[in-house]
Parts: sequence; C-alpha cells; structure tokens
Amino acid sequence: MPPNTHAILSPSSADRWLHCTRSARLELEFSEKESDAAAEGTAAHALCEHKVKKALKQRSRRPVSEYDSDEMEELTDAYRDYVLDQLIQERQTCPDAQVFIETKLDLTAYVPDSFGTCDCLIVSDEKLHIIDFKYGQGVLVEAEENPQMKLYALGALDIYDGLYDFKEVAMTIFQPRRENVSTWTETVNELRKWAEEELKPKAELADAGEGDFCSGDWCLFCKAAVKCRARAQAKLELAKQEFSLPPILTDEEIEDILPRIPDLTKWANDIMTYATDAALNHGKRWKGFKVVEGRSNRKYSDEDAVIKAAKDAGYTDIFKTSLISLTEMEKLMGKKKFKDILGGLVVKPQGKPTLVPDTDRRTAIIGNDVKSDFKKITEVM
Repeated sequence: MPPNTHAILSPSSADRWLHCTRSARLELEFSEKESDAAAEGTAAHALCEHKVKKALKQRSRRPVSEYDSDEMEELTDAYRDYVLDQLIQERQTCPDAQVFIETKLDLTAYVPDSFGTCDCLIVSDEKLHIIDFKYGQGVLVEAEENPQMKLYALGALDIYDGLYDFKEVAMTIFQPRRENVSTWTETVNELRKWAEEELKPKAELADAGEGDFCSGDWCLFCKAAVKCRARAQAKLELAKQEFSLPPILTDEEIEDILPRIPDLTKWANDIMTYATDAALNHGKRWKGFKVVEGRSNRKYSDEDAVIKAAKDAGYTDIFKTSLISLTEMEKLMGKKKFKDILGGLVVKPQGKPTLVPDTDRRTAIIGNDVKSDFKKITEVM
C-alpha cells in the first residue's frame, strides 16, 4: 500500500467517481493543490488522533501547527469525548470492545489500487462502528448512503470479520463546525450486496476511464470541474432558465432551479478565477477581456510617523477607540468567565430570513411569520 499518496479511486472522492466514472482519470491532467482549508483539516485530524491516543493511554506526541486555535482545541476535545463515549456504550454489552485509530485500509478487493485511512474504528461482538471526523464547515456531510464510509466499512470488515461476528455496521460523520453528528446503519449483507452490484462495476469503469461524464453536486471539489464540458453544458442550460423573466417560470420550474443555483454561482466564479490566473500568470489572452488593477483603499505607510507628523502640526484628536469583537473578548476571558461577566449584556439579533434547502437543521419560519420578521428587520436597517 503506497505511503503518503492518494489513490486515484480514493474513498474520499468515491461519491464523484461513482456518479461520474470518467472524472477520476480526467483529474490526473490537473495539478494537485492543497487549499488552506484542507491543510487546516489535516492539522485538526492530527490533533484528534493525538487526543484520542492520550485518552486511551497510548504513546503520542502532540502535533504543532500554524492552524492551532481555541476553536480547534475545543472541537477536537469534542471528537475525543464522542469516541470515548461510543466506546463506553459498546463495552456495556461487549466488555472487550476495542477502538482503533487511523487504521490503514486496503480496498483493492473492491476498487483497483485503492486504499484509505479510517479515523476511528470501534469493534464489538456484533457491531462495527466507523467514525469519520470532518473539520470543514462549507459543505454539510451526511452519513446516509455515504460511499466513503461504506468503503471504509468494507475495508474494516476484511480485517476484523474473522475475529468478530458482525451483523451490522454503523457509520458516523462527526462534523462539529456544522453541529452535525450523522449516523447511518446497514447490515453487513446489505453492504456486501452494494459492493458487488454497484461499487465493483462502476470502479472498473472509473479505473479504465470509461463510462459517462455526469454533472452534479459531486463536481464541487473535482479538479477538472472548471474546464469540464459536461458541467459547463449543464450550468449553461440552467442559466438559460435562471436568467429568464420570473413571470414565465412556473413554481415547479423555480423549485427545480433553487437547489442548483449555489453550484451554478460557484461554477461561474471558478471559471473567472481560472481565466484570471491564466491571463495574469501564464500569458493567456482572452478575446474581449483584459487584466486591470482592481480597486484598492488608501492606507498609512508608517502609522508611527503619521502620529508624530500630525501631533507636530498641532492635531491631537486623531485617535478613536472601540470595543474588541465578541469573539476576541470571549477568547480573552475564556468561555466561562465571558458568560459570567458579560452574558447578560450580549444579545443576538434576529437574522434576515433566508431560503435554504429542507435539509438545513434550522427551524423553519412559517407563513406570515416570514413577512412580519422581514418587516421588522427592514424597519431597523
């Protein structure tokens, strides 16, 4: 199993290559770039691993990262506590239940040349529990029918099924920045049926670079998405509808468009980012476009020199003071002291009504409440 590399058909990208079997090979034509969000996620995972190992009295050296923060400290504590709580629950019915951290999984029995690393496995007599830590907050990740989790489950079954009589597999996404703990449970038989009937045939197509291009939500993190013709055709077709005058659209058409608007917007922004980078850094000339200097705001080149020059000229009223932000104040005092000292002086205004998918966990505002709440907001704006 190759160390420190990513499989072409990786578990983390399985949702994409299972839907769009041509995408995995197409991505190889594009360079690998780690975003700040990905690097921050890697740092958070390392801290999670350390904390769980220390709690289990295993040897571990605390990792140090430029992304260390009070928030990361708090959320990795929450992950550790969740893992320990799940282990305690399993040991109530199975005293010898075990937990395994950062387990390397060989998935080649199902997907060519594929492998992965599972954040946490809890094994007991009849149940296998997969726990995956997600530090990102941009996209809500659900455990239900999640192919990455299913692949981890299959890999773990190959290791431990001979030692335990597993009947079912629980798969949990722990995503603390979205307050999301999502669990999906399948029987071992259901999982193996999925592997034979869906996973293996599509993995063979994906490995060969065959099958169809297919655009959808799974395009979000595809390296080829910005230049993919199938995605462009889908978004341009949607744009034809989206930019039509609202009166000629039916309610059903609008309902069909609404969930696809965020991806349409992101695709357009991705195209603009790519085109700007190509023009600025690679000499590309786009017909009808040019790169210009964007708007900027003036700033002092040397604040100390400005203060001295202004005072020397007789100007003394040149300072203003303001409170630090709520987040900075909470970090300064610590959460408990902040609540004790300032809890009664902090209010949270009602947010502006926003249309979101039904899957959003916030409570819906019903009927006339939306109009009255929006009127209140506009009155104070």
